[in-house]
Amino acid sequence: MLPDTRDKLVGEAEVLVRQRGWSGFSYADLAEAVGLRKASIHHHFPTKEDLGAALIEAYSARYDRALETIVADSEDGLARVEAYASLYLHGLEQEQGCLAAAMASELAILPERMRDGIAIFFRRHIAWLQRILAEGRANGTIGADVEPAQSARLVVATLEGALMMERLLGGPPGFHETLAALRKSLE
Repeated sequence: MLPDTRDKLVGEAEVLVRQRGWSGFSYADLAEAVGLRKASIHHHFPTKEDLGAALIEAYSARYDRALETIVADSEDGLARVEAYASLYLHGLEQEQGCLAAAMASELAILPERMRDGIAIFFRRHIAWLQRILAEGRANGTIGADVEPAQSARLVVATLEGALMMERLLGGPPGFHETLAALRKSLE
């Protein structure tokens, strides 16, 4: 079954934001990408803010499902962090940044509803990682001296930074170097 128009618009808008940033695309760009008139886009998303909120919601839901899968697949803390990192690596391989980071970099121009959605996204990931690191410490798969709250923030900051930097510099090999250093800090 083909995705409905609304889903197609959200999917194509995500690609545009992850490649160009929030302010780097317009409804005209989106209309061209999906082969619709701008009026058709406005039917589904009366404002760009409405589209942005839908983007954040869809992206967050997709990541939530991925995080659930990571937890179900392994109890090893390092393996879980590496699986989480692979989500970032996939974006790099697609030559796309993180949607949440792309939007966060334009925080000053985002409507409050979108800023709140991005903040919630990052808070949930930090909380998830904190739990993963604490469980890993408890089962011996994360170093006993790793502080989960601090290290969770470090993991997100490292992966976001590596994704942005390696899009420009080293690609996946550079990302893997950063991931190896991150892994050592968690052992």
